[in-house]
Amino acid sequence: MTSYDYAVLVFYFGYMLAISWVFRRFVTNVSEYFRGGGKALWWMVGGSAFMVAFSAWTFTGAASKAYSDGWPIVIIYVGNSLGFLLNALHFAPRFRQLRVVTSIQAIRTRFGAASEQVFTWLQLPLGLLQAGIWLNALGVFFAAVFQIDLSLTILGTGLVVLVMALIGGSWAVLASDFIQVLILMPVCLAVTVLALMKVGGLGGFVAQLPATHLDLGQVFSQEFLGLWCLAMILKQLISTNNLNDANRYLCVKDGRHARWAGFLGAGLFLVGIVIWFIPPMVARIVHPDLHAVFPTLKNPEEAAFIAIARDVMPVGMMGLLVSGIFAATMSSMDAGLNKNAGYFIKNFYQPILAPHAPDAHLLRVGKFATATLGILVIMVGLWLSELRGLSLFTMTQRLGILIGTPIMVPLVLGLLVRRTPPWSAWSTVLVGFFCSLTISRFLTPEWAANFFGHPGALDETTREYWRQSIELFGNVAVGSLWFLGTVYFWNGSTPAHQANVSEFFTRFNQPIDFAKEEGAGNDARQQSAVAWLCLAYGVFVSLLALIPNPLTGRLAFLGCGSLVLLVGLLLLLSSRQPARS
Repeated sequence: MTSYDYAVLVFYFGYMLAISWVFRRFVTNVSEYFRGGGKALWWMVGGSAFMVAFSAWTFTGAASKAYSDGWPIVIIYVGNSLGFLLNALHFAPRFRQLRVVTSIQAIRTRFGAASEQVFTWLQLPLGLLQAGIWLNALGVFFAAVFQIDLSLTILGTGLVVLVMALIGGSWAVLASDFIQVLILMPVCLAVTVLALMKVGGLGGFVAQLPATHLDLGQVFSQEFLGLWCLAMILKQLISTNNLNDANRYLCVKDGRHARWAGFLGAGLFLVGIVIWFIPPMVARIVHPDLHAVFPTLKNPEEAAFIAIARDVMPVGMMGLLVSGIFAATMSSMDAGLNKNAGYFIKNFYQPILAPHAPDAHLLRVGKFATATLGILVIMVGLWLSELRGLSLFTMTQRLGILIGTPIMVPLVLGLLVRRTPPWSAWSTVLVGFFCSLTISRFLTPEWAANFFGHPGALDETTREYWRQSIELFGNVAVGSLWFLGTVYFWNGSTPAHQANVSEFFTRFNQPIDFAKEEGAGNDARQQSAVAWLCLAYGVFVSLLALIPNPLTGRLAFLGCGSLVLLVGLLLLLSSRQPARS
């Protein structure tokens, strides 16, 4: 990191605060604080949904998998792209049509008040764990870049994220996410191109990389890898198309905008597969021993992306990369804090403790809840940094499969199967948790090796492929059988529950009439505000071409800055056109 890189970071933090300050005026009530009042345009929602779906973990935990094993990590992101595509084709418009502030309000209509409380208090600790892992991943990245203590990094970055989350609510999250997509993706593309140039182009990359890193035939030759690939695709499809994750589309204007947002997310993930995982594989060629490069890190492979970026990026661009990756994690944590605070306020505090509280009171309590959750996330991140033995990749996968999957199964099936009693959702979660506790105890990797006739001992990678696969498929199979079995108890449900289920699916399938339901939108105001912010950032990035660098470095800055400027100009022109629905 040079003085130019630090200057870029200083500008970035000031710029983020400016975004929060600009969009604070968009927040006048609880709905606008937690979901943008259901008025956001598709390009902001699609960019934000994409940014929320990944974090610094992509550049640390996932990059370590690319460094060590090559292509298999790509499967998870193919699953993300397919998940967003399914959003666009079916679920995204219907999620918006639920007409709620938080997704758990929809869970209440679909499954009843008891399930509302169960899922509220399941999501809060799970959200803390997820955000803690994201913050820990960000700390690993920053510690590698700045060569400072990991715990201090987690504390400092966590406090910055918390302050930014408090100021602007969901509008600031949406706007900053969209702008960061415009800068992070081109910067990652620049890293990829420069990294390939360093090893002699694409041909040199393929020739020097360990053969197994690009050998797709391993699906048939490596034990349990094919099973793991199928499990990961199923996992990502479930995680992006369940009722709880309806949150990402609750802020969009209507079903048509939701559909476009889903297509945008799917496309961005396909591009990300290339520009996120080639650099850490190049690092495997250039730095075969990362322990020597990062001796203070417990898992140096998690700094593979940083290692190659430091080698190839022009002076000043590391600051852009660091700020973009910070933004990716901030968007995940912002959305997580905002979402979980919304759960607490709309699904517990208001209905249970303060049913008649005015909107201004709920907004104040919501910000207090955001601050409290942010402090807890920092504490979780610090605790995770002290754990030994589990990499960020393994930790994230275990959490998603053992805890997340049992929660998501009924929230997917509840969208497809109507005639279930109110206890079908929370009972399926309990069955899934029991499955998580027991399945790996009996269907161990050793059992699998013996059952499938695998000669010799399994290595740790193969053991983990089996463990994650059987836990995922076991959870889905057992949970699904239980949930579908509850259909036989539908006739014993109360008339009130049956009426609520009917209302849920009526909303689910009824298109939004924005003018009638929401009134006047603020399309031009959104476009104008984001346009001027894009123009300011684009000018700044373009001016970085003046930093003393080789011609390729200067062109990289001009390319990134020009893209942001172009989008800003298009949005500015669009904001001056007659309003359209």
